[in-house]
Amino acid sequence: MAEPVAAVVVTYRPDGDATATLLAALAPQVDMLVIVDNGSEPHAVAALAREVASLPGTAELIELASNAGIATAQNLGIAWARKRGAGYVLLSDQDSVPAPDMVERLLAGLERARAAGGAPVGAVGPVTVDERAEDTTLLFEDRRWGPRRADVPDTDGALVPVAFLIASGCLVPMKVLDAVGPMNEAWFIDHIDLEWGLRATRAGYTLYGVAGAHLGHHLGDRMTRIPGRAREVHIHSPVRNYYMARNTVLLIKSGLLRRAWRWGYMFWIVKYAIFYAVFVAPRARRATLLLRGFSDGVGGRTGRLES
Repeated sequence: MAEPVAAVVVTYRPDGDATATLLAALAPQVDMLVIVDNGSEPHAVAALAREVASLPGTAELIELASNAGIATAQNLGIAWARKRGAGYVLLSDQDSVPAPDMVERLLAGLERARAAGGAPVGAVGPVTVDERAEDTTLLFEDRRWGPRRADVPDTDGALVPVAFLIASGCLVPMKVLDAVGPMNEAWFIDHIDLEWGLRATRAGYTLYGVAGAHLGHHLGDRMTRIPGRAREVHIHSPVRNYYMARNTVLLIKSGLLRRAWRWGYMFWIVKYAIFYAVFVAPRARRATLLLRGFSDGVGGRTGRLES
């Protein structure tokens, strides 16, 4: 008998219709499901409770009094799944929609990777597409200066070795979570999945994307095109600019990156900061939060940004 799969969905001020679509697509594919809400308003939590009550099988809503960060919410969901005997955890954000056979394909890909031998498999993930720019897949392979978008083969079921997997849609064996450890709660949000993936790789595990397993996902608040760049750019809020700057500095200092990647991330975060501070309103607030993020990263300060 296959080990149970538990879905862990993290929400924060969710759109009711989008969340309902996600749950309708995901719940039939897993054996149990938990929503961990990060301090949303009462009306949003009430809507989540109604959705959970309508789901078949084992489903539960965990309500947090305030926003504790995505890593804390994921860890609470993982603990819930572990307590109920889940063998696998499927992580999901609120703004994702899995294909009807995504989990089935991920499990099959995981078994093929295991059967191939070699290093143990740490996790598998779908070919994630931001449906606002369908030519952009969110799978990242190991390159000299850091992770870069992977070329996904046309072969259905092909395994694509990746540097890390974005959290939403990531299927992880519980035994791997026990061995690698929980998500990094101190970082609150941003680079959480990257940092965990790097720890898994350092522990000897391999990570794969599975061609044919599909997930629709919205990254960032909106997208825009800038001169000289073929692909559109995902735009985040000023507060997310703070976390990205801080956590990139913490990542560079973490010891998880080889030398070329450290230089690559230094160059990238400088470009990131200049782009947001110069070109994206509100420029002054973004510049202030970016500078604070750099300062806190250098100083080793973590946790939630306090206003």
